[in-house]
Amino acid sequence: MTSPTSHATQLPLTAEDLPAVFAARFNSGDARAVAELYEPGAVFVPPTGEPARSPAAIERANAAFLGLGLPIAVRPREVQVTDDGLALLVVDWEIEGTGPDGDRVHVRATATDVARRGPDGRWRYVIDNPFGGVPHAERFDAGRPSN
Repeated sequence: MTSPTSHATQLPLTAEDLPAVFAARFNSGDARAVAELYEPGAVFVPPTGEPARSPAAIERANAAFLGLGLPIAVRPREVQVTDDGLALLVVDWEIEGTGPDGDRVHVRATATDVARRGPDGRWRYVIDNPFGGVPHAERFDAGRPSN
């Protein structure tokens, strides 16, 4: 597993690097390392559509997928950055494999995220909507690992 302090998982200096850093931290299995990628006032939109609005709630929202013990693959489709340090990220992602209970897992979606460059020059999520490309009515099922 990758240590959150390794070069590959340091907070990113570019918005384009944020998805890869997220994947490296996610794949380390370290929930705290993933949580560091969010601003203190960030919002995470889980499949239910009820936003998680605190660091603890965001960590819990990510925990179900981290608990699968499977790697996430990310493919940025589009990253648009403003001159004043905001970015829109559209990222295809997928988690696939055999879960800890022996069942097959396959979750795939397109995230629509907003990130901001902090005063330290590092990028963090402001809004993380991992099912942003899935119609709201289908999000709950899309968020459940399939067998």
